[in-house]
Amino acid sequence: MKIDLTGTTALVTGSTAGIGRAIAQGLGATGARVVINGRKPATVTAALEALRQAVPAGSFEGVAADVSTAAGCAALVAAVPAVDILVNNAGIFEPKDFFETPDEDWHRFFETNVMSGIRLSRAWMPGMLARNWGRIVFISSESGIHIPKEMIHYGTTKTAQLAVARGLAELTAGSGVTVNSVLPGPTRSDGVEGFLGAMAAQAGTTADAMAEGFVKQHRPTSLLQRFASVDEVANMVVYACSKQASATNGAALRVEGGIVRTIV
Repeated sequence: MKIDLTGTTALVTGSTAGIGRAIAQGLGATGARVVINGRKPATVTAALEALRQAVPAGSFEGVAADVSTAAGCAALVAAVPAVDILVNNAGIFEPKDFFETPDEDWHRFFETNVMSGIRLSRAWMPGMLARNWGRIVFISSESGIHIPKEMIHYGTTKTAQLAVARGLAELTAGSGVTVNSVLPGPTRSDGVEGFLGAMAAQAGTTADAMAEGFVKQHRPTSLLQRFASVDEVANMVVYACSKQASATNGAALRVEGGIVRTIV
């Protein structure tokens, strides 16, 4: 299968590192014009340099905007008036005891993980429907199905993304627009790598050993029995954005290594 997205514009939020940057790189390799996004101009510039080195024939641009705020989303939309592909990847996570998680954290997580995708979909989806083609993908998580007790606030936002994506998909009936969610499991993104490194330093072990122990202890049903790579997740997202994925709509596509023990 050769995925060719030449002539399309794709925007990936939170794409200066980790899963987001891997998605941007994958989309760039298909011929799409890719707009990356991050909060800081310096990190956007650095990511653009890395992407252009990785995909010399790719077309990459960048916009610095904080999509966790309404003003940041508006600034991003003003900079890029229309997109054909929107990947709502921006997100934050933090293990925290439920009884020590204040309202401020709940609001911060909801604004970043949920409202960013709502605001951007509201801005760009009408144009997709008018053109009769488009792709929206929400990067959710297996934590949206199996809420982790160590970060209930995070899991709740990932469940909300699934609901929003499915609801938006209902609005696409009969069109060439699709809206799907992708559910990664534990993935060794930059943020997770730092998290593992910090835990490993405290425990006097390695990040690899900590990752293996984490899966066995916290995700024992994993069939993969390891963390996924960012490229493994990005491959599924690129497919969901492709023209070949035209019959995949309203779906929750799992890239979680078999942690979720259901057959549908």
